[in-house]
Amino acid sequence: MKPNRIKSVLIVGGGTAGWMAAAALSRFLGPSLSITLVESDQIATVGVGEATIPQIKHLNAALGIEERDFVARTNGSFKLGIEFIDWHRKGAAYLHNFGSIGLNLQQVPFHHYWLRERSEGATTSLWDYCLNTAAARDMRFAPMEKVGSSPLSGIGYAYHFDATLYGRFLREYAEQRGVSRIEGLIETCRQDPQTGDVSKVCLQDGRELAADLFIDCSGFRGLLIEQALETGYEDWTHWLPCDRAIPVPSSNEAAPIRPYTQSIAHKAGWQWRIPLQHRTGNGHVFSSAHMSEAEATDTLLDNLEGKPLAEPRMIRFVTGRRKQFWNRNVVALGLASGFLEPLESTSIHLVQSGISRLIAMFPDGDIAAADRTEYNRQMVLEYERVRDFIILHYHLNERTDSDFWQDCAAMSVPDSLTAKMDLFRANGRLYHREEDLFTDSSWLQVMLGQGLMPRGYHPIADALPSDQLAGFLGDILKIVGQAAATLPPHADYLARHCPAAADA
Repeated sequence: MKPNRIKSVLIVGGGTAGWMAAAALSRFLGPSLSITLVESDQIATVGVGEATIPQIKHLNAALGIEERDFVARTNGSFKLGIEFIDWHRKGAAYLHNFGSIGLNLQQVPFHHYWLRERSEGATTSLWDYCLNTAAARDMRFAPMEKVGSSPLSGIGYAYHFDATLYGRFLREYAEQRGVSRIEGLIETCRQDPQTGDVSKVCLQDGRELAADLFIDCSGFRGLLIEQALETGYEDWTHWLPCDRAIPVPSSNEAAPIRPYTQSIAHKAGWQWRIPLQHRTGNGHVFSSAHMSEAEATDTLLDNLEGKPLAEPRMIRFVTGRRKQFWNRNVVALGLASGFLEPLESTSIHLVQSGISRLIAMFPDGDIAAADRTEYNRQMVLEYERVRDFIILHYHLNERTDSDFWQDCAAMSVPDSLTAKMDLFRANGRLYHREEDLFTDSSWLQVMLGQGLMPRGYHPIADALPSDQLAGFLGDILKIVGQAAATLPPHADYLARHCPAAADA
């Protein structure tokens, strides 16, 4: 072992981000690394993110977490996608689902054949050719990798879960693998006078905790990454004007439990509904420049499906990111690294992404500037790709009922997003870019769902005779419908395989 190899890591802050980092580091680096997490029970975590995207399954698999136990222990449910209601215009809805749509043919994406069919007068929806959508409509779910003997892909899914229980679950996992937890409030930190690196954090009770590498999971405060290192913040509110969120849980009175998240647009923002086994997670994300906090609270409470189980609380935020995610010997994760509203359930994934990159680039000795630079380059790109995808939902709207939506439709957007929309608008083309979290299928669904219809399609789609096109599309519709009918109701699957733990 090199004498200057990193031997100790201190994670500042718990919650989902802190315990995800502790679990992953202990799994992959634990035997050769001392890992400590310091947090205080006096500081409440934000904990509004209870919905995920399919990438979380990769983390669970890497950690060796068994799915049914995980869902039961977190009072979880399964998520086929997100239903967007009133986003394009009032009364319109579509599902951004995690499954594939149709089947590519002759190296041409499926939607070009659907566009040709539509140009000839057909009225089928693109989503009719998706198993996830069919299952969601009927409130059905079960894991299905393939659709029988057909070449169609099966169900793509993620999870809803109680964020507090998830943190508890990961804490147990990490502590079993040697992570030490210290209870305490951090008062300040000390820096090496020569390098500027953080050398130790100082607790209110006088204890000092030293480490070679620090992970800042201290939330919006950014105790190390910002208050100590003054890293700086890039503000994106000119593109994403929502700056408040009001979370509140409610009783489960919508039956059966939906296997998808709902995002419902309101006058100056949107509301989430996340169904768990024991309650529903709700929240209202809004722009304080377009709506008062009192009106926003009333809007949320008036649109709950059950009874509120807690008092609403106000969370204020600035959408954007740190100018560096890894500065000196501090890596920021979670809210300490930046904030992108939970419209597409990316918060937990961005923590996971940061941890995965840190493990992949973990220093073999002194921290190299080149490693930090590459880590930051990749994280910046991913944040910007997610930012563009979220802006897309707001910018592509035809609502005229409020200043908020008209302002969003009229705003200038990043050049990277303009280029993506222009390419799709012309002939329905989509190309995956470096560090783009979302697949072409995701971009396709949101662009079409928000009303952006291509003017043309790939000419190869015209090479298929009309009768063969009809047969090709008709077969997919039939297979999708038959496969969806074989799935059990979502509530039945939960009750049989992963019922909520009695002590959760």
